[in-house]
Parts: sequence; structure tokens; C-alpha cells
Amino acid sequence: MKKLAFNNKKYLKIQREEINKRIKMFDDKLYLEFGGKLFDDFHASRVLPGFEPDSKLQMLLGLKDKVEIVIVVNTNDINSNKVRNDIGITYQNETERLIDAFKDSGLYVSSVVFSFYYETSLVETFIKKLNKNGIKTYKHYKINGYPQNIPLIVSEDGLGKNEYIETTRPLVVITAPGPGSGKMATCLSQLYHDNRNGIRAGYAKYETFPIWNLPLKHPLNLAYEAATVDLHDVNMIDPFHLEKFNVQAVNYNRDVEVFPLLKAIFEKIYGESPYSSPTMMGVNMVGFAIKDEEAAIKASKDEIIRRYFQAKKNNFYDKYDDSCLEKIEMLMNHLGITVNDRKCVPAALKKAEKTGAPSMAIELPNGKIVTAKSSNSFSSSAALLLNAIKVLGKIDDSLTLISPNVIQPIQKIKGQLIHANSTKLHAEEVLIALAIQATTNSLSEFALKQIKKLKGCQAHSSVIISKADLSTLKKLGIEVSEESVPNTKKLFVR
Repeated sequence: MKKLAFNNKKYLKIQREEINKRIKMFDDKLYLEFGGKLFDDFHASRVLPGFEPDSKLQMLLGLKDKVEIVIVVNTNDINSNKVRNDIGITYQNETERLIDAFKDSGLYVSSVVFSFYYETSLVETFIKKLNKNGIKTYKHYKINGYPQNIPLIVSEDGLGKNEYIETTRPLVVITAPGPGSGKMATCLSQLYHDNRNGIRAGYAKYETFPIWNLPLKHPLNLAYEAATVDLHDVNMIDPFHLEKFNVQAVNYNRDVEVFPLLKAIFEKIYGESPYSSPTMMGVNMVGFAIKDEEAAIKASKDEIIRRYFQAKKNNFYDKYDDSCLEKIEMLMNHLGITVNDRKCVPAALKKAEKTGAPSMAIELPNGKIVTAKSSNSFSSSAALLLNAIKVLGKIDDSLTLISPNVIQPIQKIKGQLIHANSTKLHAEEVLIALAIQATTNSLSEFALKQIKKLKGCQAHSSVIISKADLSTLKKLGIEVSEESVPNTKKLFVR
């Protein structure tokens, strides 16, 4: 069994307590800038086994009556139809998805702010759509010289030009569909307007990583650097915190670099700054809920190796430059780890060399390695699921889990009607086939029950996995890496 490194229940409790303390520091009004993913924080759940991907959401639900959510979207991202690479949808669609998800969870979404606003038909259409659905919208403008020109920023011609967001609850969560949306500027704008109205509102930042109360070169913090290698973030000791308290705290370069300017803006608004360091602005309590550091270190090393393969793939597709790959190689050298430290990697490559076919390997919870290759019927991902299911359920390897009478009609449809590049069954199709059989076949029903045991398992592929298979494996919670080798010679793949 994979060891749990994190006490999620403790985390939720102490995180809520810390946020409540911060609200009380001010006039019962706190603007909380949310960094990273509020939903589906799979990086945190991978490096801290036991951390639930929706922990941030659950934490907010515990403060439900105090919370309202404001989503900030960069007008430029709407006009350019910018796409989130990780989930393949536009920032407009992601904004809509976030609103729906928050509402479905029972959280109150009060408004959407359009930062760097300028009028276009695309933006105005989106604004009308939001308004028709009961979501208020506000316009914030570009401030020349932000954030250096403090006299202009803290004036009627700077933050004063922005529309004031009407909020009704003590905790206002400022989130966004992606980076560069203007969350910080939105918070500062609210502080400026509230101060003019006699309200001493507060600001705090909620970032899970880096973990400020762990050493600078701790594997958990290095895993964060690997995860953000394309952003060129660098962890560093917060010099302001060290000078003020003689305590080492870890932050990252962008927050440290911008802090003197933020401090000056706070002083301009309040007359003084409530914070002496960027670390003080944070409310992150993750480091206090780690219960098995060795398990976290092991998981973080696995994640860095997985990020290395991801960087190689992105470099292969010209999405990352060589420096991104070199940075992760440097992190691996520092920790003394190699790709072979993930046991599934050499196993997959050995299987591919032996069979001459695209192959995969997975390390099961008990440490056993299971391999599979692609065939005329199954992709290597689909075959791996079937083989792993057999081992997990102690099912005789000679037994056929999916009848040819089920496989052949699916292949016929894929080939003759859909005109797919390949008639091999993908991982999702295998699961559907098993589910269909399970209504009349007890073995299929039993086999399906093994799937949940694959969550958190490490897997590797000797070739680049198809988008369909990769999506399914990720949804199952399998932590996958891939060699940067095309799985087909075709240029166009559906």
C-alpha cells in the first residue's frame, strides 16, 4: 500500500482557523487571493499522498456562510480565445466551468471582473451572457507603470478608475481561470476603494507551494520548481522575513521581487503596511499537516521524474525550450535520482525491447510490476488495465476478460463508421466493454471492482500515449509518464 504522507482532516481544520484569524485582523473583510488550482489539485495530491484534490474546495465549504467568490479574467485572454493546455478549453469556457462548479458545490459566486478591460464584441457578448445568468460584471483598466508607479496607482486615475466590486460577505475569494489574470491588482483595487469608504479591509495570499516552513531544497519544494519550470519560478529564502524575524522561510522569486512595491502600496493606502514580508501575507498551513515526511519525499522524487518526462515531451513538441529540461535534470542531480528510480520505467522499456511493440508497465500498490504491449485488439494502455486487473483480482491469466463477440463490433464501428486511425480499443472503451458484460457476467463485475485500486500507481509508456488513453489513465488516478517517441508514423491522428 502507498503510504499516506498527509493528514487531510487536520489540514482542513487548521487552514480554516488560520483564515478566520486573518479575517479578524481587519474590519471583518478579507480579500483572499487564491493561487494554483482550487479544483483538481492533482500535483498536491501526488506529492502529498493523502491530500485530497478538492481539499481547497472542502476548506471553503467549511466557511460557506462567510465566503463569496469573485472570478477575475483577463480581457486579452477572452479576445484571443486563449486555451488552457491542461484541459483544452478556452479561458471563457473555463470561467463558465468554474462558476458552474462553485454553484454546484453550494458556494456563492457574486461576480466576474474583466481586468485590462477594453471593449470588443466578443467581450460584450460574454458580459451579457453572464448578466443574463445573474452574475454581476465589473471593468478594471490597465494602469500605465503598474506596479512601479505608486503615486499613479494609488490615485483616482489609477485604482480609482476601476469599478468597485460590491461584496457582502467577510471572506472574498479572488480566483481566476489561469495565470496573468490580474488577481493581485483586483485585490489592491478593492483595498483602495474600501479605504476611501472607511473600511479597513485586508489582503492575504493562499498558495499551497512552495511550503514556507520546509527547507529550501526539500524535495516537496523542488517538486514545485519542476512543476512550474515553464514559468521559470525559483524558490528562495524570503530575505524580508529573515531580516525581520531571523527565521528562514521559503517563498518564490516573483513574490519576493514584487514585495517592496506591494508594501509601498499598502503604506500609501493604509498609512502603514500590515505585513513585513511576503511570507506574512500567506495563510498556507500545508506544512503543518504532513504526518510522514519520508512518504512525501518518495512521492516528490517520483513527481520530479514524471515532470522530467513531461518536459521532454513538451520539448519534443517545441512547447518547452532546452532550459526547462536542463532545470529538471539539475534538480534530479541535486537529489541523486534517475529515471530508473521509478521501477515502472525500466520495466516498460525492457518489455518494448523484447516485444518490438509499444509497451507499458505499472507498479501496483504491493510493489509488483505488471507489463503489457499493444496488440491488434488493444492499445498498450488498455492491455495494461486488463493485465493489472487480473493481478489485483488474482484472476487466472488464461481467462479472457472481454469476449471477442464484444470486441469485434466495436472495432467494426471504429473502422467502418468512425474511420478512426486505429481500430484498437482504448482504455475507456475497455472499461465500457467490461461494464456492459458485468450485467450478465460475474467475472467482469469482479474485474471492474479492481479498478479503484489503481489510484496512485506509477506507470510508464515506451511511446507517447494517445490523448484518449492519457485522459482515461489520469482520471483513474494513475500517475503516468511517457517516452518522447511517437506511437504512430502518421502526421494526423484523431
